Amino acid sequence: MNPYQHGEVYVTEDGTETDLDLGHYERFTNAKITRLNNITSGQIYNSVIFKERRGDYLGKTVQVIPHITDEIKNRIKTVAEKNNVGIVIVEIDGTVGDIESLPFLEAARQFRLDITKEDVIYIHLTLIPYIKSANEIKTKPTQHSVETLREIGIQPDILLCRTEKHLSDEVKSKISLFCNVNKEAVVEALDVKSVYEVPLIFKIQALDKIILSLLNLKNKKNDLRNWKKAVVDKVLNPKNKVVIAVVGKYIQLQDAYKSIYDVLTHAGIANDAEVALINVDSEKIENFKNVPHCYFVNYLILIYRRN
Repeated sequence: MNPYQHGEVYVTEDGTETDLDLGHYERFTNAKITRLNNITSGQIYNSVIFKERRGDYLGKTVQVIPHITDEIKNRIKTVAEKNNVGIVIVEIDGTVGDIESLPFLEAARQFRLDITKEDVIYIHLTLIPYIKSANEIKTKPTQHSVETLREIGIQPDILLCRTEKHLSDEVKSKISLFCNVNKEAVVEALDVKSVYEVPLIFKIQALDKIILSLLNLKNKKNDLRNWKKAVVDKVLNPKNKVVIAVVGKYIQLQDAYKSIYDVLTHAGIANDAEVALINVDSEKIENFKNVPHCYFVNYLILIYRRN
């Protein structure tokens, strides 16, 4: 997987190369991610072709519906069964309307029919652009993406609205009306200084209660004050500062060494320190004498012993 195209390649515990997003999910949820958690179009089509050649379809015509969509649904069920979990979160990547994601969206539509309405909910992540020159928030892109989903047969239960400005009560009411979503379920995914603030933003808007209510699950008492004190406050207001140089070939791409950056950030949180990263392109330096001394206020040493 090319780092310039995919960002950092995240390797699961069973050795599968996946997109870096799975690394974020594993760190945030503490879930053990395996090859079963990564579903690609290539995997789905390869599996269907293999079954057809083996004769599983008894010579019937293989089609997107039901064969491809059934394979996608089976992969989702397999994740739940193999990991013995009660809730599975499935991210369908891409943009609504893209031809690549249509089979996956169709499978998602069918999933609610196959299971029960109470056991499946749809959360749509959508962008609310802010036009700086007009000082205006635009809801049209969200209206159109929801309209496209509804044409496919999916009615979102919750809208997560990516925005750099707070959504007024009027804007939320407008989105609710035109997208046929309860106003309380129009949730701001506001730009924040640190990703670790996101749980606090969602908690304030009762996103956890909305999800549990839709799934008919009991809402246990939870408190994020320890999270704020132990993580968020130390990220936003650290007492110390350390400078670390990261040397790499793909340093121009921010996501190419995401795990390294994250582990340094976590180490900074544990030590109540801001980690200031300086990127050094390995292809632009002939030797370390040419690198300014300030790069090495603190640095990493990797020792590798080959058996």
